[in-house]
Amino acid sequence: MIDGGYELDDDRARVDRDVLWEFLTTEAYWARWRDRDVVEAQLAAAWRVVGAYDRDGAMVGFARAVSDGLTIAYLADVFILPIARGGGLGVALVQAMIDGGPGAHLRWMLHTRDAHGLYQRFGFREADETYLERPMQLPSTG
Repeated sequence: MIDGGYELDDDRARVDRDVLWEFLTTEAYWARWRDRDVVEAQLAAAWRVVGAYDRDGAMVGFARAVSDGLTIAYLADVFILPIARGGGLGVALVQAMIDGGPGAHLRWMLHTRDAHGLYQRFGFREADETYLERPMQLPSTG
């Protein structure tokens, strides 16, 4: 248990798929385009997931990672529901994913528009001249 009575758990079977689907497709600026099949496939294919749960066992946060498990990992879909924000749960969730699991030694990457300060606490920084990226091509909706 962590402050506020929250629990972090990396049991994929415990993830509340309805909470995950609802948040990603209505609240997350980065995921609103996804359909249910995409969210389910991403959950199934994740290298690791960590959920945050309140005293009653309801999921109030989530993080997903994609990795080869050897050298590199990508952190994705990190969120805390509004009812559980402000008490450090987001920091604890990221810490559990990055430093508290089997990937502490990996090179981690992520994209964020609005949480730079959170991730900088864990050593993330702006990309250097060696990093290139091909932006995602979203599926057409027509």
